[in-house]
Amino acid sequence: MHAIGQSYLRVEDRPLLTGTVTYSGDLTRPGLLEVVFVRSTVAHARITTLDTADAVAMPGVHGVYTAADLAWVPRYSTVPGMPEHVWRNVLATDRVRFVGEPIAMVVAASLAEAVDAAECVVVEYEPLPVVVDVDEARAPGAPLVTDGDTNVAVTLPATVPDAAVFASAALVIEATFDNQRVAIAPLEGNVILAEPTAEGGMLVHASSQAPHIVRNQMAPLIGLEVGQLHYVSPASGGGFGAKTVSEHELTAVAALARQLGCPLRWKQTRSENLASSHGRAQRQKVRVAAAADGEILAIHADIVGDGGAYPSVGAYLPMLTQRMLAGVYATTHVTSTACAVATNTAPPTAYRGAGRPEAASLVERVVDIVAAELGLDPVVVRRRNLLPADVFPYTAPTGAVYDTGDYAAALDKVLALAGYTELRAEQARRRTAGSAPLLGIGVSTYVEVTAGASADEFADVEVHAGPSGTTATVKVGTFGHGQGHHTTMAQIAADVLQLPVHAIRVIDGDTRLVARGEGTFSSRSVQVGGTAVHLAAGQVVERARRLAAELLEAHPDDIVLGPEGFAVTGVPARTVHWLDVAQRAEADRPLDEPTWRALGAELDWTRPQTTFPFGAHVAVVEIDTETGKTTLVRHLAVDDCGTVINPLLATGQVHGGIAQGASQALFEHVRYDTDGNLLTGTLLDYAVPSAVELPMYETDRTVTPTFVNPLGAKGIGESGTIGATPAVQNAVVDALAHLGVRHVEMPCTPERVWQAIRTGASEGDLRITRR
Repeated sequence: MHAIGQSYLRVEDRPLLTGTVTYSGDLTRPGLLEVVFVRSTVAHARITTLDTADAVAMPGVHGVYTAADLAWVPRYSTVPGMPEHVWRNVLATDRVRFVGEPIAMVVAASLAEAVDAAECVVVEYEPLPVVVDVDEARAPGAPLVTDGDTNVAVTLPATVPDAAVFASAALVIEATFDNQRVAIAPLEGNVILAEPTAEGGMLVHASSQAPHIVRNQMAPLIGLEVGQLHYVSPASGGGFGAKTVSEHELTAVAALARQLGCPLRWKQTRSENLASSHGRAQRQKVRVAAAADGEILAIHADIVGDGGAYPSVGAYLPMLTQRMLAGVYATTHVTSTACAVATNTAPPTAYRGAGRPEAASLVERVVDIVAAELGLDPVVVRRRNLLPADVFPYTAPTGAVYDTGDYAAALDKVLALAGYTELRAEQARRRTAGSAPLLGIGVSTYVEVTAGASADEFADVEVHAGPSGTTATVKVGTFGHGQGHHTTMAQIAADVLQLPVHAIRVIDGDTRLVARGEGTFSSRSVQVGGTAVHLAAGQVVERARRLAAELLEAHPDDIVLGPEGFAVTGVPARTVHWLDVAQRAEADRPLDEPTWRALGAELDWTRPQTTFPFGAHVAVVEIDTETGKTTLVRHLAVDDCGTVINPLLATGQVHGGIAQGASQALFEHVRYDTDGNLLTGTLLDYAVPSAVELPMYETDRTVTPTFVNPLGAKGIGESGTIGATPAVQNAVVDALAHLGVRHVEMPCTPERVWQAIRTGASEGDLRITRR
């Protein structure tokens, strides 16, 4: 392998750095009209008046459109399997269920005119009872958010805890954790430009993670065959899970563009994005049984996901939390219940890690609580419970089948990197001397599941050989929106084709240029899409080897491909090049197949099972006892994603994940008041950290290849988020442990930390039983 494993610089970066890249919001068209949504200002109400007359009369306004105008667009849920009473219209009809729900669409010649007109639409409401807390929503007599007879939208399969284990354990811990709602906040919000085509179809440019999935969902909703909708995702300013489905605003814009017969554009504002694009939002009630030596005997969790007003993608994330509740530990009894509940809030969706960070946070917090209650070092408890490296493949008690792992190796490496023993000695010195600031050391060991959401991916590889040189085109159904996919996919193809990386052109994000695909989510792109590229390139090489064998008068099995071309094994002096092979292939061109390609292959690859990356993190914090301010001074991560295609880009993915995980632990929280009013609708109210608030990360890796795909690769895009959140939270609690504090809820704000210092009290409804 000459390309895989090398830290090539990203081929995508020149357009980004020079400002020549095109985003969906940069595009324009003749006759383009701008769209602004009129949104609900109350959390739950009947609409009694919707007066658009003044807005329609405003300068530049083409029209104001309501649910009645788009009644032909069916109600739908963005994920299959949801009960019909939680399906949603693209615009609210007679009732609104959360602040920010779209009610009407103002279409005008300019964005400014559309904004002005939207403010003139008069909406009057008859208030209805509001419920924003998941426990209150499940209580008898709670106000019903949807038209169903209960607020519980989805109940997932449950397993029953072993009462005898809890009855006999030396230590039982009961706690309630809130894995708080956070804003996804990509640099670019949702954007769509929809334009009807002369053939009666539609061309859509939109910021997306999964162009084919969104195309396939959107087309029938707006009355088109799938082939009539050409969906393109140009450069995209991030997604983190939130741009994988046809959100209702996107469908509404495309439908109205088709109805009006003119191009329409909608650019989501930052406040719109902060009001609607959320993740996590999970309440966890957990019981843990442990032996006196720190062995964890049983874990049981009752998991309640906040599905918002129209539970959809987020309703199924507790399932992933259930699946990963065993973590990296050899605990025999791991059981759970899970459900998703409707509330008068915005519906959460997938966010980097999607259910797995919630599981890691739960498990790693209770491990630390067990250690504190037994007077043991948290590392000692982890070592006592870690799965050994010789048990894989391993079927966890949750049913998850872990492919490969060496959890102790990752933990050992990160502890050595951190200088863990020295950190503990410094912490003891400060505590003895009573010197400030307080020092906290947090550890997390995690395993996660990747490539779980979709098993298939498409790739097409073609070699172009001519007198001026040999190049190749790779078309793949995944979509790179910041990860560096054009670089990694080129490396994979270059490795098989024995061509320079710069000679490989990668195409994605266009449903006309790429025949089919699934997209980028669930850390699946390299291991599923990359494997498809690897195998398609291999098919091209196999055809070329047969042709080269004819030219070299040898058996195909004796032909080898190297950077200089095709040669007979042991006779490197005599070679034929890709150009020679291409010319030979032309002799086989069928006269009746105009699309025949001499050196091309396409295929769909189906992964046989999911993969389970893992790792260990150490966070070091300092806390000002006077103010409660927490500073993350060091963060160390050792992650294992199997074979690494590009170490530089893999490290970059870990860096981004750590930033988001640490930020959830310390800063971020989407908050509603009891009336359902959003309190964090701008970046003045919602705390997203800058680089100033985060340290330089110290990273390393172990390499445990998987047998699941020929690359040996697992996912890496979400690992940093999953490992960082509990490590940082554990570090905050560890800094306060000598004061008797066992738990501080996220985000660990200065106010919360200061209260814990002042009172020595723990949050999370913590109860301890000793025997």
